[in-house]
Amino acid sequence: MAVQIDIAPVSDKAGLQAFIDLAYRLNADDPNWVPPLRAEVKELLTPGKNPFFEHAKVQLFLARRGGRVVGRISAHYDELALAQPREQGMGPGTGNWGMFEAQDEQVARALIERAEEWLREQGMTRVLAPISLSIWEEPGLLVQGHDHPPMVMMGHNSPEYQGWIEALGYEKAKSLYTYDLDVSGGFPGIVERIVKSGERSDRIKVRTVDLGHFDRDAAICIDILNDAWSDNWGFVPFTESEKEYGAKKLKPLILEGANMIAEVEGEPAAFMLALPDLNQRLIHMNGRLFPFNWARILWWLRNPPQAAMRVPLMGVVKKYQNTRLASQLAFMMIEYIRRYTVANHATARSEIGWVLDDNQGMNAIAEAIEAKINREYRLYDKRL
Repeated sequence: MAVQIDIAPVSDKAGLQAFIDLAYRLNADDPNWVPPLRAEVKELLTPGKNPFFEHAKVQLFLARRGGRVVGRISAHYDELALAQPREQGMGPGTGNWGMFEAQDEQVARALIERAEEWLREQGMTRVLAPISLSIWEEPGLLVQGHDHPPMVMMGHNSPEYQGWIEALGYEKAKSLYTYDLDVSGGFPGIVERIVKSGERSDRIKVRTVDLGHFDRDAAICIDILNDAWSDNWGFVPFTESEKEYGAKKLKPLILEGANMIAEVEGEPAAFMLALPDLNQRLIHMNGRLFPFNWARILWWLRNPPQAAMRVPLMGVVKKYQNTRLASQLAFMMIEYIRRYTVANHATARSEIGWVLDDNQGMNAIAEAIEAKINREYRLYDKRL
């Protein structure tokens, strides 16, 4: 006889701890799952620490069978996302679920149905999922690339989840790609010529992010991002508090020579961030900083040896989008980052993404530098 599954909202510290701990237990036997730092997960889920809660409502749920925790899910909606145009993927009535882990398909069904019920109670008419928690954090379900670990700030999940979710009537809304790139040698000749042409131009200046003025440069990058991505599918703007929070979280990962701001005629026009793949270290730490892992991370971040790099964010202001200048600035920043990381950190491999499946400009740039898709994340859509 099947044992009943009980779904209950998380309402206290013990429940939150159980919610966090479950992922480590269910994924313990997956060699490609990278345990996130437990303190980071707790901060992500705590109002007053994560500014996402300033404009979003979140409810966490735990599934228990016979008293044992066997699944978890977050149900949430973002007021800023609700205010976006419907044709850009979010919009009025769109809620989300995420932070999804389930021991089996029966548990998955019970959790997702409870999340849908909660979203209906909040007045939502559609669900876009999984998103954990913000579109800027870990959107999408991994459907291709389970055979290798994700890079920093990217998710990983059981391949079984895809079938369980699709069986509940969820259909693909978008695919998000990551691209693997060999950077040990140079790029194709046409890219090199485009870079050299940009270097001869008096209009263009590409400089590194200045850690001595990091808050200033971080604000420049996010302002470019808010402008560059504002018409993109899935876009939700950063608030001022999120700008400050994001800069604080990213600063320890910033290598001064690997992050670029491009200026055209003295005005910021584009940026590109590249982060060392901290997951190379986290995969061995089981999510714990103490007693000694914090020191190991700090030591590694000072000068990460043979570090793979990930480009999580880049943008070109609208003024120059759909012009040759946009791709030229992108190629210049990619090449400068490649030169620096190869020379200073013996980098052989980088990753670009995520990139929307219909972002023709970025997909064309990835193709031009001979990058190959190595992972696909999928966002699903369902009417409620």
